[in-house]
Amino acid sequence: MALEKQAWEKILRYLRIRDKERTDILDDLLPQDLAEQIYSLPNEEKVEIFGLLNNEEAAIILGEMELEQQAKILSLLSPKVAADILSEMPYDDMTDLLGELKEDLKNKILSYMQSDDAEEVRELLEYPKDSAGGIMTTEFIAFKETLTVKEAIKTLRELAPSAETAYYIYVVDEDEKLVGVVSLRELIIADENQILREIMRTNVVSVQVDTDQEQVAQMVQKYNFLAIPVTDKDNKLLGIITVDDIMDVIEEETTEDIYHLVGTSEVEGTTLVEAKPISIAKTRLPWLIICLLGGLFSGSVISVYEETLNAIVALAFFIPVIMDMGGNVGSQSSTVFVRGVATGEIPANKMFRYFLKEIRVGLIMGLICGLTIALAASLWQGLPILGLVVGISMFCTVTLAATIGTLVPLIFTRFGIDPAVTAGPFVTTIKDVTGLLIYFYIATVFMEYLM
Repeated sequence: MALEKQAWEKILRYLRIRDKERTDILDDLLPQDLAEQIYSLPNEEKVEIFGLLNNEEAAIILGEMELEQQAKILSLLSPKVAADILSEMPYDDMTDLLGELKEDLKNKILSYMQSDDAEEVRELLEYPKDSAGGIMTTEFIAFKETLTVKEAIKTLRELAPSAETAYYIYVVDEDEKLVGVVSLRELIIADENQILREIMRTNVVSVQVDTDQEQVAQMVQKYNFLAIPVTDKDNKLLGIITVDDIMDVIEEETTEDIYHLVGTSEVEGTTLVEAKPISIAKTRLPWLIICLLGGLFSGSVISVYEETLNAIVALAFFIPVIMDMGGNVGSQSSTVFVRGVATGEIPANKMFRYFLKEIRVGLIMGLICGLTIALAASLWQGLPILGLVVGISMFCTVTLAATIGTLVPLIFTRFGIDPAVTAGPFVTTIKDVTGLLIYFYIATVFMEYLM
């Protein structure tokens, strides 16, 4: 629960007058609540509060904010203060945050950091943001395979406080290559005189440093890991990715896919609440322009068949339902396919097989929808032949919509392009045009029977 105003004012007074013997503010207050309240303050008070917090407190509270919010806070502080706070954060969080800053500010902050920390962060910044290397931390626990259980537990007590997680102990050989893993439970219950080589599991699931973050997330979900090791092409252990970072990846990828599916994108560098209307409009307009051009083309299709439409006015009654059904089915097929690819439910070697299945699904839905609309049109207009035209058009449109809704993102996937980008507006626009062409062509064929 967020802090009430009276309680928050009390905390501010406490921070301003506390002495060196004061207790840790985080002993009694949740950092999530403090982060929420601090970010809502005016900039001057934000700077004051972070000046009153010690580095460890500031790092914990900062870590509870969104990445864009963290970057804004750091930009308000002096590079020296920012460097001191960052030094208390895990390397992966530190790297993500510095990656959000402008180049000159990032370099200034790095110049104030200890040389070891700065070098570590610079190395992590070299990896692509959306790769395993870009989200891994180098704060992990790894022991040589010849170490005894007793020695490992003793060393673990010394290293655990500085590690990102101590649930898994990774085992390496003399060349620092990953050869096994031991869980904390397995280590504790083992005979203290055994060596790690004797108790470790050798079938270690790992990812390479250049693996895409989405693929990493799928692997962690599949095996229910709390952390997964990252290696180079020679199997040398470089770092680990913890489950909290994987949750961030899943949220990021899901958000991105949802935005693409509805034909928009995120506003870079800020939150939706703080974003300017002009910035939000810029992210949506390109997709809307595509739909607008598609709509104009759809209008030209109608103008080509103007004579048919004038002759049989009743045809106009069914244009909306033909277009809507095509768009809805296309969006359904596209959404299901994109999600299946994103979650790994539709693997690369089974995409074409799924495409053929979607065609069969389209045929079933098209047949049912076609028969339904044919019966409705016949009863409404009293023209069985009109019902036949509308029914055949619906059958063809729905079947084609299911096909296009899967085929378009499938083609883009084959070319290494994110299929989510092709969904929504693209599929809907294509279906509007093809749906009208089908409808009016069939109506023209049956023209003499409709008159």
